[in-house]
Amino acid sequence: MADEKKKLERVYNIPLRKEYQKSPHYRRAKKSIFAIREFLKKHMKSYEVKIGKYLNEKIWEHGIKNPPHHVKVNCTKDEKGVITVELFDAPKDKQEKKEKSKEMESTKKVESKNSVSKKEDAK
Repeated sequence: MADEKKKLERVYNIPLRKEYQKSPHYRRAKKSIFAIREFLKKHMKSYEVKIGKYLNEKIWEHGIKNPPHHVKVNCTKDEKGVITVELFDAPKDKQEKKEKSKEMESTKKVESKNSVSKKEDAK
């Protein structure tokens, strides 16, 4: 149990309207991104926040002047204190495929090194 990585996972519905109304129309999406970061720093108690691809696309979907009023997000905080935020309905299989492909590449490298060393031993 002590070897397992500690992850804190939460789901938030972040209100954006009150924050982006404080800025001019031509900066509303930027202000929304800033508001998401500030909200998560406050609620998850960490300083580093990484915003996912699908959440960013959702904020900028209707341009800089018309972001959504609120966003539902999944937040995960790893053992280093890095908060990763993604849209609640975002597909997760692409992230898993990337991790699996990285694992496959590393095992292929190890296997190829082993086969080269076996060939050298045979000589």
